[in-house]
Amino acid sequence: MSLLTVQSITKHFGDFTAVDGLSLTLPAGRLTAVIGPNGAGKTTLINLVTGAVAPDSGAVYLKGEAITRLAVHHRIRKGLSRSFQIMNIFARLTVLQNILLPVLARRGRTAQAFHRWGRETEAIAESRAILREIGLVEVENTPAGVLSHGDQRLLELGIAIAPGPELCFLDEPSSGLTSVERSTVLALVRKISVERRTTFVIVEHDMDAVFALADWIVVLDRGRLLAEGPPAQIRENRAVREVYLGEETA
Repeated sequence: MSLLTVQSITKHFGDFTAVDGLSLTLPAGRLTAVIGPNGAGKTTLINLVTGAVAPDSGAVYLKGEAITRLAVHHRIRKGLSRSFQIMNIFARLTVLQNILLPVLARRGRTAQAFHRWGRETEAIAESRAILREIGLVEVENTPAGVLSHGDQRLLELGIAIAPGPELCFLDEPSSGLTSVERSTVLALVRKISVERRTTFVIVEHDMDAVFALADWIVVLDRGRLLAEGPPAQIRENRAVREVYLGEETA
């Protein structure tokens, strides 16, 4: 059984078709990159799978169970998580509190626990373990809003894995980063995918990173599947070079 199945899913925004009858199957354990030109439907696909927007038609299945109409928080409980293209952290909360919020939510606790958060010893210990994993434990008491852009991206990754997802979507995790920061974040994604057995799907524009990191590449164009396969196969795909890379081929 596949981890995720997207079946003939379509989404229109007015006269614009963002995703057009797209079908995909994602197995567990395979690090997948979704690429394509601007307007190809990459972020819309993430929004459809994670419940941020509802499809006009088609279906989404997680481990064989239909989740097409489930609310976002129900999908999270079933093992889905994501990060966002635009930074999505709680700037006024500390680094530790940013991680503690989703950890408490998974444990059935609420944000009201913050006035007595010192009692949440197990949740705090787990949150600190995540901060060690992403390299931010030394700044756990720092307000998240004063972190560097690179560290904020690391924190956002920590927030995404804090619910303990089986499947995690990362929307441009290296956006705005220097080459060194980008290498750090993407290497961490690979490390977490192995150590936590988390299946990652990343949307990424850096082709060097995509071909170095991904086990499988999905190429979208105008909301449709243009090609999919291992990196070597996609690199040599004529249609991909013409449409995505802008190359003319004989």
